[in-house]
Amino acid sequence: MSGRLNLFQGTMLRWRELHPYNSAHAIRVAGALDAARLAAAIAGHLSASGLTGYELDAARRRYRWRGGPAHAPLAVVPADGDAGATLAGEIERQLNVPFPATGRYEPLRFFAVADGASFHLGIAYDHVIAGGDSVAVLLHDVAARYAGGAAPPPPSLYPATYTRLLARLAGRFVRGLPQIIAIGANCKRSFRPRYADSQDGTNGFVHARVDPETFAALRRVGAGWGVTTNDLLLALLLDALSPLAADRRAEPRRQEVAVASIVNVRRDYQPDARAVFGQFLSSFRVAHPVPEGICIAALARDVHAETERIKRGKLYLQSLVVIFGGAAAWRFQSPAQRSRLHAKSYPVWGGVTPLDADALWRTAGASTPAPEYMRGVATGPLAPLVVAATTAGGALSLGFTFRTTAFARAMVDEVAATMVRRIHELATA
Repeated sequence: MSGRLNLFQGTMLRWRELHPYNSAHAIRVAGALDAARLAAAIAGHLSASGLTGYELDAARRRYRWRGGPAHAPLAVVPADGDAGATLAGEIERQLNVPFPATGRYEPLRFFAVADGASFHLGIAYDHVIAGGDSVAVLLHDVAARYAGGAAPPPPSLYPATYTRLLARLAGRFVRGLPQIIAIGANCKRSFRPRYADSQDGTNGFVHARVDPETFAALRRVGAGWGVTTNDLLLALLLDALSPLAADRRAEPRRQEVAVASIVNVRRDYQPDARAVFGQFLSSFRVAHPVPEGICIAALARDVHAETERIKRGKLYLQSLVVIFGGAAAWRFQSPAQRSRLHAKSYPVWGGVTPLDADALWRTAGASTPAPEYMRGVATGPLAPLVVAATTAGGALSLGFTFRTTAFARAMVDEVAATMVRRIHELATA
């Protein structure tokens, strides 16, 4: 049996022609690292789940899991004093190591970093094969098998594409088509990020963490304002990025800063991550002038008004049309033109991709919250900065992946510090 890639996966195939489009997750596992036992747990779970013998036909946008023995590598990374810093460095390295473009290959790479009485179990993966929710459940299952837990039933590996979703929501889809015109107009008001070399896809990675008490207080603040946690994170990202786009204030037309929200559309047409392994993503963008002196409450409410309009009409489906149009233009462009396409026509400074690992742990049957989590998500040509916001153990983990051709590491350190500082200010106000 073979499966077809959906629209977003096909887009990722094009993006990874330019540079690696990988993501990486890592969790803390209690107990000292036993590398041989961990390798056996990885191989046993992948074989039992059918996640072996992967083959991609990139030209036809088709794939197959052939099964058989597992050959996913496990790298044991020596901790150089600070295990957390070592882990962040390994995630950054994994984000920049490409997977093969097509053919039969191993799309999963496991790694481990010892940390005294515990260790970090990590996985880097070709983002074409799966979304973060499927990979989080995979990590849970490998850790459970390592601890001696029972094997779960294998997931479905060949989900339907977006055709069924678009057919079922055809009415909303058609009614939302004028939104494409609005997106185009909005893009013309958005200030473009600058790249020293648009063809340089090197990723850097910075990590920050918000403790459970502070994060719980932040969520209460958001609820009091009538906004979601994702709205708050988008507003906080806009606030932190605004100083980096200060030149826009001298522009006659492009005076807005745009950020993207990565949307998991699984709930619209697929079973949960325990039942189906795959990737079901779309996105939408929010632009705002972020005037000097605006407070986070006002900014978050403005963001919420836009995100509610988009979600209520499921207008994030319209980005799939934009993706389809980009695919048509792609074949007629040179590599240099392709690398500049999104920055020029769909300017976005950063994005937020949320993942509730605690909820996914419950889906996987765990009786305890998710352990400490660190996650880095590929940037690609769409956005030069992506914030992977992960809820685990009640804490908020923020993984900042950035293109080094657009941002210096010190700039991203400041963006991360600004967001965390604002979170603490809101939580203690």
